[in-house]
Amino acid sequence: GILQHPDGTVLKQLQPPPRGPREQEFYNKVYDSDCCDSILLELREYLPKYFGVWSPPTAPNDTYLKLEDVTRKFNKPCIMDVKIGQKSYDPYASAEKIQQQVSKYPLMEEIGFLVLGMRVYHVSSDSYETQNQHYGRSLTKETVKDGISKFFHNGYCLRKDAIAASIQKVEKILEWFEGQTQLNFYASSLLFVYEGSCQATTVRLSDVTLAEKRGVPKGLLSGGDILEYNNNIHVINSTENGKIEASVSKGLSKFYALHKKAYSKRNHSQLSLKVENLEQDNVWKSSTCITQEHLNGNVIPQLEKVFCHMPAEIKESANVEVRMIDFAHVFPSNTKDEGYIYGLKNLITVLQNILDN
Repeated sequence: GILQHPDGTVLKQLQPPPRGPREQEFYNKVYDSDCCDSILLELREYLPKYFGVWSPPTAPNDTYLKLEDVTRKFNKPCIMDVKIGQKSYDPYASAEKIQQQVSKYPLMEEIGFLVLGMRVYHVSSDSYETQNQHYGRSLTKETVKDGISKFFHNGYCLRKDAIAASIQKVEKILEWFEGQTQLNFYASSLLFVYEGSCQATTVRLSDVTLAEKRGVPKGLLSGGDILEYNNNIHVINSTENGKIEASVSKGLSKFYALHKKAYSKRNHSQLSLKVENLEQDNVWKSSTCITQEHLNGNVIPQLEKVFCHMPAEIKESANVEVRMIDFAHVFPSNTKDEGYIYGLKNLITVLQNILDN
């Protein structure tokens, strides 16, 4: 399970052996203060920052990895977890485990990645749409492009700025993989996060006064002439009697809880949360419906300027994070990680196709 620590980091419970200790060993190796391996030093750029392990005072035997919350800086984080590689089982997996993993998504070898879940903020309705791992497993070679493009659609337009920035980030990770032969990654993921609200892109409206006169919904225009939504997404409870009240944040923690099994009923109840299950029909409205129901007609073209027609230099610097996560199946190697490289290249191709079309 993933919990929120009061200091703003996230806590990932250590999995049972050998997976948990293997992941901890991986982080310890990469973030060793004496590390002078240029390959591992560069790898740090693509991982969440690691702050060692943590145990609650009331349960000293429960160990958590203390990690950077990659979603923390975002106002309305849109999050997607994509498992990368042609095999989601490691070289030491039993025949039973191999069969189990292959049967979950037989197309893994051909496609090279699997969408484990996503959470997308829709500006029009000020709400989130979520998809779990069953959504990803339903995607075929023919539908995977549309399946991933849904992550970059905010309810009325495609966030091409976020796609372009995501491609650049994935290409950097691909470069790293092309240049290293010491580690192979299995059942590891890329975590994509981009800013869903208008807040990060502070584009001035040309006719704010008119927009205000026409009754723009409260919260759409704030701070004079800057278009933004200003709802803080993080709820972090303080500690009580030394015991952590680890509130599951609406960002990373909530997303993880959608598709990662908790390790016990106790943890499961700790992680229980409501997910806004929006009906497909309500989510994918045309901009005409949105104009009538949610936004003033004059504001829609301005929103399109914000999201859909930004100059290239703004698009390239969009507020996007792509980080590698989940390292319970990382093994020493003396060859390139061809399965992971295959998945990255295929994912870049799909993202590029979405962008080009």
